[in-house]
Amino acid sequence: MDFLSSNSSIMLEKSLSYLWTKQAAIADNVANAETPGYKEKVVTFEESLKSKLLRASRGAAPVKDMRAVLEGTPFRVTEQTVQTRMDDNGVNVTAQMSEAIRNAYQMRYVMSSLNTDLAILNTAIRGQ
Repeated sequence: MDFLSSNSSIMLEKSLSYLWTKQAAIADNVANAETPGYKEKVVTFEESLKSKLLRASRGAAPVKDMRAVLEGTPFRVTEQTVQTRMDDNGVNVTAQMSEAIRNAYQMRYVMSSLNTDLAILNTAIRGQ
Protein backbone atom coordinates (compact mmCIF):
# COMPACT_ATOMS: atom_id res chain seq x y z
CA MET A 1 0.00 0.00 0.00
CA ASP A 2 1.28 3.44 -0.89
CA PHE A 3 0.89 5.52 2.28
CA LEU A 4 1.84 8.79 0.63
CA SER A 5 -0.97 8.63 -1.90
CA SER A 6 -3.87 7.22 0.07
CA ASN A 7 -7.38 8.33 -0.74
CA SER A 8 -7.41 10.64 2.28
CA SER A 9 -4.14 12.34 1.31
CA ILE A 10 -5.34 12.73 -2.29
CA MET A 11 -8.58 14.27 -0.96
CA LEU A 12 -6.66 16.67 1.28
CA GLU A 13 -4.40 17.67 -1.61
CA LYS A 14 -7.39 18.22 -3.91
CA SER A 15 -9.21 20.21 -1.21
CA LEU A 16 -6.22 22.44 -0.62
CA SER A 17 -5.83 23.08 -4.34
CA TYR A 18 -9.55 23.91 -4.60
CA LEU A 19 -9.40 26.29 -1.64
CA TRP A 20 -6.31 28.01 -3.08
CA THR A 21 -8.10 28.53 -6.42
CA LYS A 22 -11.17 29.81 -4.58
CA GLN A 23 -9.04 32.26 -2.59
CA ALA A 24 -7.50 33.57 -5.84
CA ALA A 25 -10.98 34.04 -7.34
CA ILE A 26 -12.12 35.94 -4.24
CA ALA A 27 -9.03 38.16 -4.46
CA ASP A 28 -9.80 38.86 -8.14
CA ASN A 29 -13.39 39.71 -7.26
CA VAL A 30 -12.37 42.17 -4.53
CA ALA A 31 -9.69 43.75 -6.73
CA ASN A 32 -12.23 44.29 -9.52
CA ALA A 33 -15.11 45.45 -7.33
CA GLU A 34 -15.14 48.86 -9.03
CA THR A 35 -14.49 47.65 -12.59
CA PRO A 36 -17.53 48.27 -14.82
CA GLY A 37 -18.82 45.10 -16.47
CA TYR A 38 -16.79 42.73 -14.27
CA LYS A 39 -18.57 39.46 -13.48
CA GLU A 40 -17.98 37.79 -10.13
CA LYS A 41 -15.94 34.56 -10.31
CA VAL A 42 -17.21 31.49 -8.47
CA VAL A 43 -15.28 28.25 -8.00
CA THR A 44 -17.33 25.04 -7.75
CA PHE A 45 -16.13 21.59 -6.82
CA GLU A 46 -17.97 20.22 -3.81
CA GLU A 47 -21.30 19.37 -5.45
CA SER A 48 -19.83 17.47 -8.40
CA LEU A 49 -17.37 15.61 -6.15
CA LYS A 50 -20.13 14.57 -3.73
CA SER A 51 -22.35 13.13 -6.45
CA LYS A 52 -19.44 11.29 -8.10
CA LEU A 53 -18.26 9.85 -4.78
CA LEU A 54 -21.76 8.56 -3.98
CA ARG A 55 -21.89 6.78 -7.35
CA ALA A 56 -18.38 5.36 -6.86
CA SER A 57 -19.21 4.04 -3.37
CA ARG A 58 -21.95 1.88 -4.88
CA GLY A 59 -19.66 0.35 -7.52
CA ALA A 60 -17.93 -3.04 -7.58
CA ALA A 61 -14.53 -1.66 -6.48
CA PRO A 62 -15.35 1.38 -4.31
CA VAL A 63 -11.79 2.19 -3.14
CA LYS A 64 -10.38 2.10 -6.67
CA ASP A 65 -13.38 3.98 -8.09
CA MET A 66 -13.14 6.64 -5.39
CA ARG A 67 -9.45 7.17 -6.14
CA ALA A 68 -10.30 7.71 -9.80
CA VAL A 69 -13.02 10.20 -8.83
CA LEU A 70 -10.67 12.08 -6.48
CA GLU A 71 -7.95 12.32 -9.08
CA GLY A 72 -10.25 13.11 -11.99
CA THR A 73 -12.79 15.60 -10.65
CA PRO A 74 -11.82 19.12 -11.70
CA PHE A 75 -13.07 22.29 -10.12
CA ARG A 76 -14.57 24.95 -12.33
CA VAL A 77 -14.23 28.72 -12.28
CA THR A 78 -17.38 30.32 -13.65
CA GLU A 79 -18.65 33.86 -13.90
CA GLN A 80 -21.87 34.83 -12.16
CA THR A 81 -24.30 36.74 -14.31
CA VAL A 82 -26.04 38.43 -11.38
CA GLN A 83 -26.18 42.18 -11.88
CA THR A 84 -26.23 44.20 -8.68
CA ARG A 85 -25.32 47.65 -9.95
CA MET A 86 -25.98 49.87 -12.93
CA ASP A 87 -22.42 49.36 -14.26
CA ASP A 88 -23.00 45.58 -14.64
CA ASN A 89 -20.59 44.74 -11.85
CA GLY A 90 -21.85 41.86 -9.74
CA VAL A 91 -19.35 41.95 -6.85
CA ASN A 92 -20.52 42.42 -3.27
CA VAL A 93 -17.31 43.22 -1.36
CA THR A 94 -18.80 42.44 2.06
CA ALA A 95 -19.91 38.98 0.93
CA GLN A 96 -16.54 38.37 -0.71
CA MET A 97 -14.63 39.28 2.44
CA SER A 98 -16.87 37.00 4.53
CA GLU A 99 -16.23 34.19 2.05
CA ALA A 100 -12.47 34.88 2.22
CA ILE A 101 -12.54 34.44 6.00
CA ARG A 102 -14.58 31.25 5.70
CA ASN A 103 -12.19 29.95 3.07
CA ALA A 104 -9.17 30.76 5.26
CA TYR A 105 -10.67 28.73 8.12
CA GLN A 106 -11.27 25.81 5.76
CA MET A 107 -7.66 26.01 4.55
CA ARG A 108 -6.47 25.99 8.15
CA TYR A 109 -8.56 22.88 8.87
CA VAL A 110 -7.25 21.05 5.79
CA MET A 111 -3.64 21.92 6.69
CA SER A 112 -4.22 20.68 10.23
CA SER A 113 -5.63 17.40 8.89
CA LEU A 114 -2.69 17.02 6.53
CA ASN A 115 -0.24 17.65 9.37
CA THR A 116 -2.02 15.03 11.50
CA ASP A 117 -1.81 12.44 8.70
CA LEU A 118 1.90 13.15 8.24
CA ALA A 119 2.52 12.96 12.00
CA ILE A 120 0.84 9.54 12.12
CA LEU A 121 2.97 8.37 9.20
CA ASN A 122 6.09 9.75 10.88
CA THR A 123 5.25 7.86 14.07
CA ALA A 124 4.72 4.65 12.10
CA ILE A 125 8.05 5.04 10.31
CA ARG A 126 9.97 5.69 13.52
CA GLY A 127 8.18 2.88 15.35
CA GLN A 128 7.45 4.96 18.40
